[in-house]
Amino acid sequence: EGEFCPICTRPVPLPTGKHSRVNGCCMKMVCNGCALAAMRTGIHGKCEFCRTPVTRDEAKALAQIQTRIGKMDPEAIRF
Repeated sequence: EGEFCPICTRPVPLPTGKHSRVNGCCMKMVCNGCALAAMRTGIHGKCEFCRTPVTRDEAKALAQIQTRIGKMDPEAIRF
């Protein structure tokens, strides 16, 4: 069983790390096609799935992931 993009619901080709990205705010793996479509529609600097501003600061990104782990999010725990 493979991974699916939560936006377009299409399977993400292997290797998933090359064809998708994971945002720490919601821990959703979004395919590169949906990320590109979001950028073209003007969604810059925000998560394509939950619209939370994306941080480039590693400490803030780690804090987002730890928050998701604290909420017992299995995707964050697996990450």
